[in-house]
Amino acid sequence: MSMPFYVSPEQVMQDKAEYARKGISRGKSSVTLEYVEGVLLMAENPSSLSKIGEIYDRIAFAGVGKFSEFDQLRKIGVRYADVKGYAYSRDDVRGKALANAYSQAMGDVFTRELKPLEVEVIVAEVGDDELAGHESNAIFRVQFDGSISDHEGYCVIGGAADELNSYLSNEYRAGLPLGEALRLGRTALQRVTDGEPRVDPENLEVCVLERARGGRKFRRLTADSVIGLLGA
Repeated sequence: MSMPFYVSPEQVMQDKAEYARKGISRGKSSVTLEYVEGVLLMAENPSSLSKIGEIYDRIAFAGVGKFSEFDQLRKIGVRYADVKGYAYSRDDVRGKALANAYSQAMGDVFTRELKPLEVEVIVAEVGDDELAGHESNAIFRVQFDGSISDHEGYCVIGGAADELNSYLSNEYRAGLPLGEALRLGRTALQRVTDGEPRVDPENLEVCVLERARGGRKFRRLTADSVIGLLGA
């Protein structure tokens, strides 16, 4: 009788992590930056499929990796926020709770399923001066294994995240106007374009969460608006 093939749990987890990282590294990075009037989310995206979307009144989502997987997570987040806002209050829908829900869901898949999710996501929430304890912006990064971290000022997800985070740690400063934040984000994305000299504004997907905007804070910028802000 032949002995069954044995693989240690540590090796299984290591193989899953390597598989997920390879899948994520094939996608283009996404950058999230705080600016003086809110939060900016941007990604190089020449396709018509959106990597960035609205979740709820003050909350946005960005994903990298396998589109079908992170888009499904976005839809799950929308349903989660809608149910919580309906059952309690719209003000009770928080980015931290949503990020924790994503962390649990992605961690469960990584632990229990044969194939992990090949995605990383960002949950961004713009602050509101009228909500006690939530005046400041919040940015959360959730990785393929469910690891969650909060960030102040900026955050990058995707294959070149380490390189771009290092670049932004030297170049980012608090209180940037929108135009300067957009130019900084574009410059960061250009550092990983495989030798291409620039990222065309038409290939940038750019969205903002505007603190002063009434009601829903999310706004998607048109290509003309992006070109105008970049001065390109």
